[in-house]
Amino acid sequence: MYCKEFGEENAMGHCRFEDIISRYKLGVRSSSRKPRTTDSRHGLPTYPNKIKELIPSSPNEVWVSDITYQKIWDDVEEGTYHFCYISLITDYYTKEIIGYSVGESLSTKYPLEALNMALCRIEEKNVIPIHHSDRGVQYASNDYIKLLREYGIVPSMTECGNPKDNAVAERVNNTLKNELFMGLSFVSLHEVKEALERAVYFYNNLRPHGSIGMLTPKEAAKQKGDLKKNWTSYREKYIKSL
Repeated sequence: MYCKEFGEENAMGHCRFEDIISRYKLGVRSSSRKPRTTDSRHGLPTYPNKIKELIPSSPNEVWVSDITYQKIWDDVEEGTYHFCYISLITDYYTKEIIGYSVGESLSTKYPLEALNMALCRIEEKNVIPIHHSDRGVQYASNDYIKLLREYGIVPSMTECGNPKDNAVAERVNNTLKNELFMGLSFVSLHEVKEALERAVYFYNNLRPHGSIGMLTPKEAAKQKGDLKKNWTSYREKYIKSL
């Protein structure tokens, strides 16, 4: 990103770049208290994991969904705050965030808003993806499954609470909160919504990803077939050996 912005002739070494990041305290940090966003203790039907041995080779083949949280300050001096909840849908192949919504609660209403945003892609490109999520009550709800069925989308769910079963969605959550929202404080739901709009634009259009050959998600959306990774994926290596 630095080279794209300032040119290769002004490039700096890795150690120099890391030194600047450290000096100005721009490194990624993790937060402490975490609210529970997944309630799988319900009597609703759940669905088998359809992507356990699947490696997408094109856009809109697999969508992954998850809900994360963001702190909103009630009184900074008193140290009181509450949480809002961000619903995200990401294209597994391109890593593009294709649907998002912010809500005051864990109501199914907000994941449905994100899903309706993502469904515009089906209307435009006539595709039928697999929709993968955890077993949370929002994704298992009658309203959510009904909407998936209306578009012929196949529901897929994790088999347990292991984050690796929905690793792409978990990674997007982490990038959003601990990178794109890093250093930001919010005092209203409106501020979170505005920040999310900016973050999604940056994430999709400007931020290169190691998992797609240092392309941006928008660039990856024009590709097909295997995309180079900056690390070895032992999961994909295993699947290809089958």
